[in-house]
Amino acid sequence: MTAASRAPLRSNRRSRAALAALAAAAALTVSACGSGGTSGGGGDTNFVMGKDGISTAKKGERAAAPDLSGKTVDGGQVDVASFKGKVVVLNMWGSWCAPCRAEARNFETVYRDLKDEGVQFVGINTRDTSIENAVAFEKQQGITYPSLYDPTGKLMLRFKKGTLNPQAVPSTLVLDRDGGIAARSLAALSEEKLRKMVAPVLAEK
Repeated sequence: MTAASRAPLRSNRRSRAALAALAAAAALTVSACGSGGTSGGGGDTNFVMGKDGISTAKKGERAAAPDLSGKTVDGGQVDVASFKGKVVVLNMWGSWCAPCRAEARNFETVYRDLKDEGVQFVGINTRDTSIENAVAFEKQQGITYPSLYDPTGKLMLRFKKGTLNPQAVPSTLVLDRDGGIAARSLAALSEEKLRKMVAPVLAEK
């Protein structure tokens, strides 16, 4: 094979490699902030996926939520364990995430409707390197419930393997009154889906 005939082959290989790299980068971008995903990785979390994309775990088979405490976006302090006895909705979000903006007002609406029924919402703000961006997001969206400030994602990594996908933001978990993880969504939620996710846990005795 002559040098001239080898050149097009090398060029084609380089083109294919470049296309593969672009595809991988695009996939990472989508997974980092998009429609979320359906899997949080390996690990036995006892979740069963429903047709609506919401995964649930039966009472008695639920993993306990880890320690989730620390500084909030507005400068306060929150310890999720202090809300035992209530149903807790945990929402992972970032100001940089378009689907998070799309669902934020749904969460505030449902929170206001259910807070007097024993439901507490807590956000976990992730990968916002500037707390000012997180503060501006909450103000713009009218969020009144607290959000833990977790710029490095360390709180998300405390969950049992398979519970969350750190690349799937937004994500939402519902904790039962004993602090067990009862339901999970790895995608943005409409108001209707969020209510549907919370209702069965709230109805438990």
